[in-house]
Amino acid sequence: MKVPNDVIIRSVTKVAVVIIFTFAINLFVSGHHFPGGGFIGGLAFSSALILLFLTFDIETVRKNIPVDFKVVAAVGVLIAVLTGVGGMLFNAPFLSQTFGYFNLPIFGKTELATAVLFDIGVGLAVIGTSITIILSIGDDR
Repeated sequence: MKVPNDVIIRSVTKVAVVIIFTFAINLFVSGHHFPGGGFIGGLAFSSALILLFLTFDIETVRKNIPVDFKVVAAVGVLIAVLTGVGGMLFNAPFLSQTFGYFNLPIFGKTELATAVLFDIGVGLAVIGTSITIILSIGDDR
């Protein structure tokens, strides 16, 4: 059996995945003041992982990224729900958020918001769910 010579696609994928991961992080971070956030950042992150699955085979990527994406989705949903419940502990409605400005050593005056925790949960839930769906479709023979 002849093995295909796909050096170009593998090389381009390695560069593209880094660019997509960087863009996904940018979408996630800018989500509070511009379009973006946990959902679209999670989808962009998932698209980079799917590109890896398509370029290299699923078993190779799973061996190098030993993560159970069902657990990632569950942890994401748990974080999102607990963030919503957190507001109720302070006699505020479910999913209330608060923010403040803090002087951080390297960054200086920085806004920190509890909505970031919710976005982390949403992002993890989206990544875990979408990759689980793709892997279950890819494993179906």
